[in-house]
Amino acid sequence: MTPIRATDPYDWTSILQLIQQEFASMEGRIDPPSSMRTLTAEAIATQSSTGEVWVMGAPPVACMILTMKPHALYLGKLAVAGSHRGKGLARVLIDRATDRARAMGLPVVELQTRIELVENHAAFRAMGFTQVGHSSHPGYDRVTTLTFQRAV
Repeated sequence: MTPIRATDPYDWTSILQLIQQEFASMEGRIDPPSSMRTLTAEAIATQSSTGEVWVMGAPPVACMILTMKPHALYLGKLAVAGSHRGKGLARVLIDRATDRARAMGLPVVELQTRIELVENHAAFRAMGFTQVGHSSHPGYDRVTTLTFQRAV
């Protein structure tokens, strides 16, 4: 399965539904709750024009949102449908993000994951990411998020 860049017109709601479905398991595991709770189809559509939205499958079974930062290409909302896990789709998307960062002249792909999601930490390390930092959400006096980068 090959990633395609989603552009208008696209069924943005199908991407939102995939993200909501796959991030649902975080409910009650992470604090504060995921920003996915306030994500909208309109916000994803906007992101497709200010950044990039990539999908695999129709309807989508995997997706990611890319945002250009001054020092990195930020990879957010990576989601793979449970029915398609273990098939390397996340790796294919991350490789695409690496290619895009290289094309943009950026040195790294960056992502963040919640401190509680230790299985994500292991998966990202296995795909060549290194933890480079941590942060706290506003109002929290403990680390809530880990930052990982992968050199292009």
